[in-house]
Amino acid sequence: MTAPAPPGRRRRRALAALALACLCVVASLTSCTGDRDGPVTLRVLAGSELADMQPLFEDLRRETGITLTMEYQGTVEATASLATGRYRHDLAWLSSSRPFQLLLKEGGRRTEGPLSTSTMRSPVVVGLKPEAAERLRRAAPDGQVSWADLADAAAAGTLKYAMADPRRANSGLAALVGVATAAAGTGGALRPEDVSCDRLRGFFAGHAVTEDSSGRLADAYVRAEDGLDALITYESELLALNRAGTLRAPLEIVYPKDGIVLSDYPLMLLDPAKRAAYDRLTDWLRSEPVQRRIMERTLRRPVDPGLTRVPGLRAPLGNALYFPDSQAVVDRLLADYAEARGGRPVRVVFLLDFSRSMRGERIEGLRATMAGLSGADGSGSGTFTRFHQGETVTVVRFGGEVLDERSVTYTGAADLERLRAMVADEGFGTSTAVWSALDHGYRTAADALAKDPGQRVSIVLMTDGENNAGMSLDAFLARYAALPEAARAVRTYTVRYGDADPRELDRAARATGGHMADATGQSLLSAFKEIRGCHE
Repeated sequence: MTAPAPPGRRRRRALAALALACLCVVASLTSCTGDRDGPVTLRVLAGSELADMQPLFEDLRRETGITLTMEYQGTVEATASLATGRYRHDLAWLSSSRPFQLLLKEGGRRTEGPLSTSTMRSPVVVGLKPEAAERLRRAAPDGQVSWADLADAAAAGTLKYAMADPRRANSGLAALVGVATAAAGTGGALRPEDVSCDRLRGFFAGHAVTEDSSGRLADAYVRAEDGLDALITYESELLALNRAGTLRAPLEIVYPKDGIVLSDYPLMLLDPAKRAAYDRLTDWLRSEPVQRRIMERTLRRPVDPGLTRVPGLRAPLGNALYFPDSQAVVDRLLADYAEARGGRPVRVVFLLDFSRSMRGERIEGLRATMAGLSGADGSGSGTFTRFHQGETVTVVRFGGEVLDERSVTYTGAADLERLRAMVADEGFGTSTAVWSALDHGYRTAADALAKDPGQRVSIVLMTDGENNAGMSLDAFLARYAALPEAARAVRTYTVRYGDADPRELDRAARATGGHMADATGQSLLSAFKEIRGCHE
């Protein structure tokens, strides 16, 4: 029989067992919290522009024990992969989390998304060649350049710019949201009804160079610098280009007065088991010394507004715009962009009533309206509804029959004068054949589509009186129903002026997929602008 161990030895064994149990508990806790204080490697899905952070990651490893394994993608592409919910990364680090949140909302999943922490900031702004900036400032009433001013210059053919593809890069999408918000003129987040009409066609006319990321866009701008006036991208990219000294002349950075979209580079936690390491990483990134290093290296703004800025970042940001809270809005904007980039020519057929009742004040109102659409209207809404480069305008003057028909494709200032001249004629008809004129307009549209099926054609019919000659509305609708499919796809937008019958005009517009604008309670120019750009 073995003798019992002395009391001292039993105590030492018990203490050793307790110590071993404590070590096991600690080891278990450490493994559950993802190496709270020890070395850890995190897999990160990152926006491609964050490659400029790579030199700081050795400091991160040395100071915190965290190693980042980066996979770079365009923000829009990365957002689409995240929206599937099949994460193979621990973290996501994109220029913005808002597109991701929209996709989650659309899919009916939790709308708050993963835990997210802002790490730095950079607005999407405009870099202008000095002569272009001066030209735009002189044209602006208060000397402050807006998105509307940029759209006006692009439509007129005096501004050619580079911008990343908004279908692939967040900088392009942010710019598109900025311009569309300015075009809507509501001051709030874009709603589906704000983008029901394509108001950006003129702005797109100036888009000469594109790439699928902001970094490649900057390189493309340098290569094509001589043929461009502006680069629309992150403030940090513009500052870096100027600092590199590769441009013939530094770009002047303009913060459009009607607002900018700000990217805040959120770090998002995808794997909750890595929460402890995530907290350690975000604490490091947001610490004052590291925020200074980020600012000095990448020229992005620190998250702390009280931190002293380097010289290039001292300009105030101005008005920050809301990102849309509906995926339908983003989808519509991207569809409009895709169609514009597809190069489909645009033709609008104006059917203008030149019966005797239009003489005097009414015809002067029509002429002022056409002048406004030709660039004379400098208001915010006017800049987004004017005729734009490459657009073909056909003007048909009618009374009891067609009086005249002329077309012009806008390529320069002389074409705008020709457009104004089309309504300067003093010849008027003795009666009003509204529906015969519309039938003629569809035959004109059908001929144009037969020659170039890729065209995007619409019809605008303006009349100040009731139909008293030619065919009836029912007869027109019967002829319309017999047209080829491509011609039936052309929509008519009617404008009621004076004593015109609103019921018939509304019926004709709806039958073709368009709608009626009533100029009896507003100016004729306002009615034309209401429907301008709605040829879908």
